[in-house]
Amino acid sequence: MKTSIWLIAACLATSLHAQAASFKPVELKDTEMAELRGRYVMPGRIISFGIVMNSTWTSSNGGVVGASTSMYVQNTIEPKFYVSTYSSAGNGAPGSNGTGSVTGGAGLTTAQGVTQSVRAAGDNNSAYNNVDINVSEADQAPVVNQQGVLLTTHTSITQAAGAGNVTVSATAGGVQLAIQANNNQGNSLQQIAQGGVLQSTTLLGGGNRVNNMAQLNVVLGNNLPSPGALDCNLNQLKGLRNMGY
Repeated sequence: MKTSIWLIAACLATSLHAQAASFKPVELKDTEMAELRGRYVMPGRIISFGIVMNSTWTSSNGGVVGASTSMYVQNTIEPKFYVSTYSSAGNGAPGSNGTGSVTGGAGLTTAQGVTQSVRAAGDNNSAYNNVDINVSEADQAPVVNQQGVLLTTHTSITQAAGAGNVTVSATAGGVQLAIQANNNQGNSLQQIAQGGVLQSTTLLGGGNRVNNMAQLNVVLGNNLPSPGALDCNLNQLKGLRNMGY
């Protein structure tokens, strides 16, 4: 029995030695390191975080309806969204009713991450979905003057005029901007909620221009540690040598 155990142990030792001998670390180039994801930022370095969203629908006769909302977190933990709506009547008679038809797409509202879609069943339309992430550095948080109406939980703000009606509402721990165009021209939806971003436009008529924009702004403090703090860190590292590290 002992002979078989020692034989198995010897085989395992030989196998591990062979694998260790064949394993050689490979140094990554700077260009490869630059492509790696998962860089981190210490929580204390973020001094400002903000979200700006804007949705606009312009009809064929120049009528406009839209809304914008913004939220900044600096000295408070609770996020607060402020909403502004706008509209204009346009010139001339509105276009004829849209006759297009679009089917499907129910899963777009349940997708995770960033979801963008444009579905068109009309002519001479344009639609843009844009998500921007801006990261900058500063000595202190920027001064933010929030404008508009404060959006509270389980409430909505509606503007009906111009090219249609827009409704801004708090939903699923986030915010949603929904536009329903007049004369069956279509609709658009933009929301940030449950860790995802959704931008969706459906066009059933012609001559419409739609723009959904979401912008995430992060400001990092660029105050470097003082010489005293650096010396303290170095002394801690020196202490590790006495423990065998």
